[in-house]
Amino acid sequence: MTVTETGRSTPAATRIDAERWPDIANVPDSPVRAAIAKRIFRNAVKRLPLRVVEPGASWYGGGTGSDPVFELVRPEAFYQRLGETGTIGFGEAYMAGDWTTDDLPGVLSAFAANMRTMVPPVLHKLRNAVLSRQPGHHDNTIEGARDNIHQHYDLSNELFQLFLDPTLTYSSAIFDGEPQGSPEDLEAAQVRKIERLLDTANVHEGTRVLEIGTGWGELSLQAAARGAVVTTLTISTEQAALAQQRIDEAGYTDRVTVLLQDYREVEGRYDAVVSVEMIEAVGANHWSTYFETIDRVLAPGGRVGIQAILQDDYTVLATKDTYTWIRKYIFPGGQLASVDAIERTLAKHTSLRVSERYSFNRHYAETLHRWRERFEANAAAVDALGFDETFRRMWSLYLAYSEAGFRTGYLDVQQLTLTKPLLD
Repeated sequence: MTVTETGRSTPAATRIDAERWPDIANVPDSPVRAAIAKRIFRNAVKRLPLRVVEPGASWYGGGTGSDPVFELVRPEAFYQRLGETGTIGFGEAYMAGDWTTDDLPGVLSAFAANMRTMVPPVLHKLRNAVLSRQPGHHDNTIEGARDNIHQHYDLSNELFQLFLDPTLTYSSAIFDGEPQGSPEDLEAAQVRKIERLLDTANVHEGTRVLEIGTGWGELSLQAAARGAVVTTLTISTEQAALAQQRIDEAGYTDRVTVLLQDYREVEGRYDAVVSVEMIEAVGANHWSTYFETIDRVLAPGGRVGIQAILQDDYTVLATKDTYTWIRKYIFPGGQLASVDAIERTLAKHTSLRVSERYSFNRHYAETLHRWRERFEANAAAVDALGFDETFRRMWSLYLAYSEAGFRTGYLDVQQLTLTKPLLD
């Protein structure tokens, strides 16, 4: 442990398992790219509400004494990673301990709020030449989707239980009133979110419901409690097992059928379709199939309730092929949609139309804040499950990055109601 000129403690180097984390253990050697990255970074932070501190140097940046501190522990390694792989290198540098901060969401919010202006416009045109494209094996074909889902959702049910609320709901809650600092517990806010989605899909006694993306079963349980008959699909073996256990224990085995099945393979006819934060795992090149499937199985006059994480259309189009840190380490094959992209797809490929939208991004920021606090408070338990320090830094960054995106409006989350016309 060392102390900088600011009096802040600097952590010792993160211990890295080189076999498990080869790209974290090995620092790239790209001096020209590193020099360019250093210049871009230093110019960018002049306009950000940040104070950047390097060993043996005075702080710089556009921040004041009350703004977050971005501490460069190993500047040369940071610039090498940043120059070699852009945002991937930025995230890997945090995983390696090359930079740190006492306010991770605050630092990331400063970057998220200024995402489009940090890099000179002339360099935006070079994005595809400089940054890597998504690997072909991450394409969400039926087999590819199973592999991608396995890398995240099959990590360990016990891991998710350490930071989720008792409903095991891994999506944004909806709080009663102002979400930030709300006194309401997360479980109640999650129940409210699910109830709202079921209401918008008109789920009631006797409704035949298809759920695409089971999670750990809470939405199916609440739909069954209304008297609905539910078929729920997942391709996560871990989630399917625990969801089935929870359904059996609740006494709804006769009302809920859990299928370990891809959405493209579904058959039958349903009065309502619900899908919570599932479209993010579909992939842009499969959005048409996703919505065509919903249209195919939905009865005329039926309703669809979808909860989706969204970006603006410009960002979706600009980054759709870019290999990012989130796609490499957290959600392989992931792709956020925009409302415009969804409406274009619906109009071209289906009879479905968006009839209602409800946005609640600040509620997701609070949800993520609570998840991250619980995750970090349970560091010893995470270690006991076999997840090392590099993993913990990775997940803290993921949760804080997401929180920052929703707090600044770079990301949004909405519940969309889709309707299908009655036959003539």
